[in-house]
Amino acid sequence: MITKRRTPYLFLLPYLVLFTVFIIIPTAMAIGLSFTNYNAVQAPQFVGLTNYINLLTQDTIFLQYVLPNTILFSLVVGPVGYMLAFFLAWSLSQLTKLPRTILALILYSPSMTMGVAMTVMWRVVFLGNQSGIANYVLTQLGIITEPIIWMLNTTYIMPIVIIVALWGSMGVGFLAMLAGLLDVNPELYEAAAIDGVRNRFQEVFYITIPSMKPQMLFGAVMSIVNAFQAGNIGVMLTGSNPTPQYAAQLMTNHIEDYGFTRYEMGYAAAVSVGLLALIYAFSFVARMLFAEKD
Repeated sequence: MITKRRTPYLFLLPYLVLFTVFIIIPTAMAIGLSFTNYNAVQAPQFVGLTNYINLLTQDTIFLQYVLPNTILFSLVVGPVGYMLAFFLAWSLSQLTKLPRTILALILYSPSMTMGVAMTVMWRVVFLGNQSGIANYVLTQLGIITEPIIWMLNTTYIMPIVIIVALWGSMGVGFLAMLAGLLDVNPELYEAAAIDGVRNRFQEVFYITIPSMKPQMLFGAVMSIVNAFQAGNIGVMLTGSNPTPQYAAQLMTNHIEDYGFTRYEMGYAAAVSVGLLALIYAFSFVARMLFAEKD
């Protein structure tokens, strides 16, 4: 069979090589290192399930702060970002080509410039003195009387991180949904109108979403992955890892802390495997919701 259809496999070969080198092999190495004690200098020492046992029973920071923060952050940023992406994509699909292209580029650009934007813009917005934009506006409105030190106040750190994450969540999933919306056959809406569909909400629910399930699935998976990987936002805004009193400490920060600060690579690998398992679980739910049924 393979020899008779050699050409498609030759076209797939570059992708398969890159996927193997940059995805499969690093993932397998991380899983293997998670069963070892490794400090990046000495040879790895096999310790079995010790890292996983310590993670689930001894690591109070992980259990008390990191895991709840990660789940909360993902449950807010993932679904809200996903619904926001679909709503904005649907809104743009109602426009003509030129304004749709310009607005799509504007909405997509934050996902490409997230690091620069956080350094230049969001830090200025949430400066902890009177020159910070948020403090200035709130003072002028009479809501506060003295500046709030946003990035040291544990009450505000996580909400700010969530806001910034949502601001930069219009990535390739958003573009995929916009492409799917533009590809829906207009004749389906005409047929639906004859069958009794009377408003836009019914059109979206009965025609639009079922007609673009592959794009909806792709957007859902990308929202989940981006939500779980957006740990650097809190570190970049606060300038420290761990974040103040672990208020916005996520699993990616925990991995970086143990892997590249403490050089406990084996333990960091165990945390990364746990993160992979969470991403897979949420992605599985998304596939159950949007996968094509035979």
